[in-house]
Amino acid sequence: MHVVIMGCGRVGAGLALALERIGHDVAVIDQNPQAFRRLGAEFHGQQVRGSGFDRQVLVEAGVERAEAFAAVSNGDNSNIISARVARETFGVAHVVARIYDPKRAAVYERLGIPTVATVPWTTDRFLRMLLPDGVASAWRDPSGTVAVLQLPLHEGWAGRTVGELEEHSGARIAFIVRFGNGILPDHNTVVQADDQVYAAAVSGTVTDVTTAVSTAPPHE
Repeated sequence: MHVVIMGCGRVGAGLALALERIGHDVAVIDQNPQAFRRLGAEFHGQQVRGSGFDRQVLVEAGVERAEAFAAVSNGDNSNIISARVARETFGVAHVVARIYDPKRAAVYERLGIPTVATVPWTTDRFLRMLLPDGVASAWRDPSGTVAVLQLPLHEGWAGRTVGELEEHSGARIAFIVRFGNGILPDHNTVVQADDQVYAAAVSGTVTDVTTAVSTAPPHE
């Protein structure tokens, strides 16, 4: 398929080369002609100089026949504008924009523009490498608003219900892995010893949630 990439920084160049290696036709847009040096001599796709939200530049890059468009420049505004033009004006089926500001990413997700919120995803990646298993999130939505994490449960939670756990932690129990099988619990499901319990929590509350469940539950 034909893919248009706006931005020839390290991410854009790496994405372009990776796509070309697996057989896709790629066009890269950047305002700085020196940026195309990152592509190297092995790149055989189009190199189009100009703004990624300029319609004529997009047409030159083949956006009218593109099946995918990625906006990965260093500017949030440029990325989202070009992504919206690609989606709304040219009807490109698969569009994604890199956004540094997680609040903006959440807004654009609601507008139907898939985003990669670079800062939350990078932060979460470091956390998963730095912290013990069960402390950092196992998954985070692209806007960085909601995280799913394995709870580091204190042994005292065995025998207590999911409802009690949710009320105490402030998180929503998403699923439990029990003896290697995933189950969807309800409010009355009883936590068993050796359960792996995964919860959904709003970003910014993960530390509070893990702290709450890593200690013994309150007495009834």
